Amino acid sequence: MGEPAAISEPHRLGAIASFHAHVYYDQESRAEAEQLRRWIGERFVVTLGRWHDALVGPHERSMYQVAFAVEVFPTLVPWLMLNHGRLSVLVHPNTTQPLADHTAHALWIGQPLGIRGEKLPETAEAELPLTPNTTPTLPA
Repeated sequence: MGEPAAISEPHRLGAIASFHAHVYYDQESRAEAEQLRRWIGERFVVTLGRWHDALVGPHERSMYQVAFAVEVFPTLVPWLMLNHGRLSVLVHPNTTQPLADHTAHALWIGQPLGIRGEKLPETAEAELPLTPNTTPTLPA
């Protein structure tokens, strides 16, 4: 991956349909990841994704995803900054640019990890904005 291209016009905030936080763990930190997942589900209106113990997509470590609406960002992300413990968390917007979203537009909480950008398309269809659910889910 090279340097991000210079932009001629600023991106619109409305281009962000939703956000994902990817919480990374290994065998030694799995229990900490489970606790963080419980805490998130108890406190925030989010959709908790499945556990991915095997590598999936561009991710170089086991992880689960937390999907959340734009309106949840100002509370969830600062909370993750204070409560991630030893875990690394990638937070990215969902626009029509998956590669840039996971790399140039992303932020890391904790230790940054590698992302396999070659696994991501440069462009994709727009995601529908998430409607905040009224009861967070805690699937296994």
